[in-house]
Amino acid sequence: MGESIIRFENVSKQYRLGMIGSTTLREDLQRLGARMRHQEDPTKKIGRSQLNQSLKIGDTFWALQDINLDIEKGETLGIIGRNGAGKSTLLKLLCRITAPTAGTISYNGRIASMLEVGTGFHGELTGRENIYLNGAILGMSRREVASKIDDIIEFSECGQFIDTPVKRYSSGMYVKLAFSVAAFLDAEIMIMDEVLAVGDVAFHKKCISRMKELAKQEHRTVLYVSHLLPTVSELCNRCIVMDHGHIVYDGATPDAISHYLENDVETATSIDYTDTVMKRKPWRHAVQLLRASFPGKNNAIFHDEEPIRIRLDFKYLEDSEGISFRLDLRAPDGRPIATSLKERFLSGKSGQEASIVLEYDLPELTQGRYQTVFTFLYSVEGNAGIGLESREGLSFEKKYSSLIDPRWDSSKLGNIRLAPPKVV
Repeated sequence: MGESIIRFENVSKQYRLGMIGSTTLREDLQRLGARMRHQEDPTKKIGRSQLNQSLKIGDTFWALQDINLDIEKGETLGIIGRNGAGKSTLLKLLCRITAPTAGTISYNGRIASMLEVGTGFHGELTGRENIYLNGAILGMSRREVASKIDDIIEFSECGQFIDTPVKRYSSGMYVKLAFSVAAFLDAEIMIMDEVLAVGDVAFHKKCISRMKELAKQEHRTVLYVSHLLPTVSELCNRCIVMDHGHIVYDGATPDAISHYLENDVETATSIDYTDTVMKRKPWRHAVQLLRASFPGKNNAIFHDEEPIRIRLDFKYLEDSEGISFRLDLRAPDGRPIATSLKERFLSGKSGQEASIVLEYDLPELTQGRYQTVFTFLYSVEGNAGIGLESREGLSFEKKYSSLIDPRWDSSKLGNIRLAPPKVV
């Protein structure tokens, strides 16, 4: 076995729902004293069973439970799982953004993390100043940072704007500079959480190549969270699958991805978005998606030429006119399959709730499973469309009664432009 650089031992993380800032100083001190004596929280409400009731304010929620994980120096570890599985919480504990409720975490080396766009950046400082700031946070001297700053600026492709305050950067420029800082400053451990999904394709490929180089030549340890399974497969030599706060699989990346896809069969016919929190803010938040469903269906299976109907319940957050809706279809591994756009047909007043049912004919689809992404868009001068809100949507399965499916092999499908849906 190689040298262990990160170790989780019986780590659990518990949150209390809706209780931030709602207790007195005395209760806070009581909880602190109990935690130091390894006793139960004395302010915790009792007398209510959670076995037959949904979670309410004051109830506790286990984001992680009994995590045991050893990561060796030079490993590239992929972390995959559904939203809410505990992936980001695991990384936040490692970065000491929050503390574990139980268990211990140990690591040997400096950590460079990108848990979201612009992590560790100060908006009023220039790109150059932020590079020195991040170096100082890692414990590097000004001379050490200066020896690497030219490589960082060149790799980031932000040289023209390096002396501009980063508050004026686009999200793509943020990612380019932040990744370059993490990749070139002296840190033994790199943590990446979905950040490469923002950058352009060319820079994405350059980042993957750089992370491979860091792992092989400089023996850096990389932890990479992503829903883009082809990227995980390309980059990581080991992968864990998380589900409801537990590690349910730990092994070679191809086997882990197969386990995830085989056990992630989504049969739900509706998704409720009202209590979910958006990880990244959209360009403009004028529409809030509340619920998506397959109306009249008791499963998510569509046969032969059966059209697919999707009901969307949403709320206008500001007066809006001429909003479009785009449906994207993906294969289970994240590859884009097809897209359909219904242009400029939604308008409403601030605070108004509305519902639409869209009917799609999808004759091009071969038999198999598909994932959907829902995006509201609006048009501005000089731009074809800007996303208002984009959400991972429902999964469904397409089946044909014929023994021979004459349609295309889905593994060869690319971005097919589908006809706009009917509003029914």
